[in-house]
Amino acid sequence: MRKLAAFSAAFSAGVFAARYLLPWEWQPAGCAAMLLLALTGFLLRGHGRLRMVLICGGAAAALCWNWTYESLARFPAEQLAGTVRTAVLVTEDYPEETTAGVRVPVRLKGEGVRVLYYGDSSLMGLPPGSAVSGPLEFRPLPQTEDKSAERSFAARGIFLLAVSGGETVTGRDSVGSPRWWPVELKQALSRRIALLFPGDEGAFLTALFTGEKGALPEKRCTDLTQAGMLHLLAVSGLHCGFLLALLQGIVGKHRRRLLAALGVPLLAFYALMTGGTPSVVRAAVVLTFLLLAPVFGRDSDPPTALLTALMLLLLWNPCAAWSVSLQLSFAAAAGILWLAPGLLRLLTRGSANRLRQAVASGLSVTFGALAFTAPLSAFWFGMLPLVSPLSNLLCLPVMGVIFASGLLALGLSVVWFPLGALAGAVPAALIRYVLWAAEMLAGLRYHAVYFTNPYLKYWLAGTYVLLGLAWALKKLPAVKYPAAAAVSLAALTAAVRLGTVRSAAGMLEFTALDVGQGQCLMVASAGEFALIDCGSGNAWYDPGNLAADALQSAGCFRLDKLFLTHYDTDHISGVTGLLDRMEVACIVAPEEKDDDGLQAALLQAAADHGTAVETTRMRVLQYTLGEAEITVYPPLGERDDNERGLTVLVSAGGQDILVTGDMDRETERLLLQHVELPDLEVLVAGHHGAENSTSPELLYVTMPERVVISVGSNAYGHPAAETLERIERCGGEVLRTDLLGDIHISLN
Repeated sequence: MRKLAAFSAAFSAGVFAARYLLPWEWQPAGCAAMLLLALTGFLLRGHGRLRMVLICGGAAAALCWNWTYESLARFPAEQLAGTVRTAVLVTEDYPEETTAGVRVPVRLKGEGVRVLYYGDSSLMGLPPGSAVSGPLEFRPLPQTEDKSAERSFAARGIFLLAVSGGETVTGRDSVGSPRWWPVELKQALSRRIALLFPGDEGAFLTALFTGEKGALPEKRCTDLTQAGMLHLLAVSGLHCGFLLALLQGIVGKHRRRLLAALGVPLLAFYALMTGGTPSVVRAAVVLTFLLLAPVFGRDSDPPTALLTALMLLLLWNPCAAWSVSLQLSFAAAAGILWLAPGLLRLLTRGSANRLRQAVASGLSVTFGALAFTAPLSAFWFGMLPLVSPLSNLLCLPVMGVIFASGLLALGLSVVWFPLGALAGAVPAALIRYVLWAAEMLAGLRYHAVYFTNPYLKYWLAGTYVLLGLAWALKKLPAVKYPAAAAVSLAALTAAVRLGTVRSAAGMLEFTALDVGQGQCLMVASAGEFALIDCGSGNAWYDPGNLAADALQSAGCFRLDKLFLTHYDTDHISGVTGLLDRMEVACIVAPEEKDDDGLQAALLQAAADHGTAVETTRMRVLQYTLGEAEITVYPPLGERDDNERGLTVLVSAGGQDILVTGDMDRETERLLLQHVELPDLEVLVAGHHGAENSTSPELLYVTMPERVVISVGSNAYGHPAAETLERIERCGGEVLRTDLLGDIHISLN
């Protein structure tokens, strides 16, 4: 029996249970119960005794450690939220510029609390280990309905934000300490790459070596994600394997002790340099086991190594159980470990052809990883890239060459820069090939499926049931697996078709997408599509991609019209991302410039993508969309962007939908004076349910049956209690995206 594997698995399961199922105050009781069960295990005989002691003891240790970590690390940090005090911070990385200010992870000196600190431009250039002292305002982590933002920070050991509250003084605390060498090397490597490889090639190579994707253009990230290839840039076993292969080529295959002596510290240093993400730590631990096993005369046991790596990560920070990266990384590794060998045997049965074996090897690894990660991708990202097996076949073989030749070019550039630039032509050409392949594959219709189509969850569950039955019925011939795959493919086709019919076949279909504190509304009629707004004020939402997912799920690969009520970020921030994903025939927007200068950037993005733009200031615009008529009323107010926005009325067969953007009560009155509005089936509440919008006058004139409020986590108090009361008095049904997610209404 694998003793360490049993304990590690139980410990990890216990931490996940504590994070997702068991409230903090119940965990001591759970720990006591598991300890009691472990003690009763001594009453058993044979292997059952040790197995029960290890499993129950591991679970008890997990619950005890999770409770202790919360008490000693998380809660003390969170109690600082809302306070203002003077403190000394020690930087743990190089500061980076963001839209919210210069940001850097720090630790409170003498307290050990990790904080994400936001300051001014004077922080830029400070090396890790610098001291920053001054007044600080501590703030809680961003709050979202699903706690995703808070959990993402906590998974990195950060439970608090701090903002500079005045003049700060900087100094040297531990600058130059060996502790910061990995971070400093990462910075030096990034700078050298930027010198040698300008443009997308340099950004790609930086991400490949360091895991930092910030310099990679949004369009490139989108293409790689849609093609199922972004994992190539997530530093993991692939990259550690490349590094170890290079080391093995230098020291020789059979010098195992030397390889282990050099390889183990190299892997540890590389893991620290790339930020200690779950995927690289997992790979480093597994490969360390692999290197040390022959040195100590033991057989390497991959399951034990994998489970031990997971336990070590959760020992360092139990909140890492919330990390989507950790879940995907270990799920992929488990799938490759347990399924890939069997798939390889199945695909190469009766053949010694090297090409077939190479292709089969790539497919078995891809499908093995996909089998374990598909449910997680569906749950966390709402998508499943169907082209990922093809993209891995096309691009995975060249990644090792890019890694090795890129390192060689960087090394030569240190000796003589022109020589490095010459050698860099090889990785640059291969990177361009990978980016071209990603763009080409992402442009294919149905390259991915999106779980905005509700029928796909039934297809995915059914596929696992089918494959499980095929595995369980061992006496059936091997053709059972291709048969199950064929049935799954047929079911997928049916699910995609049903999603299209649901979203677009009717006379008028309306969907309010959940984009957090923002607005993105999809309208479809007889197979034609339009969007009204596409933006979010919450940084953790990606409205452009969410809109593209919903449209492509409905069978729309070319958007007919995009109506923008006004130029606020929470209504237009996703437009560029949407244009990167799909063709948009025409954008309809206000003519007047906005207060923040966002109109110019939007017009430039439209020009770059060949999208026509139609603006209005005085005249009413009318459009046909399938069986529907869309009327756009020009701005009526004058005070600010909210009042200078467009009003959109969608009508079909006596069914009407009204969208007023962020219009306030006074401008709503002007609208009622100038326009004869019909009774409404759907009213989209103005300004996300703000108190000064969706006035009684508008409600009593239009008498909406349903009032949709597109809203998310915010500090404005949206939707206001007064607004909700007005809607209730008027007899309208309130539907909120923050409570219901995407809201689909079929008006037929």
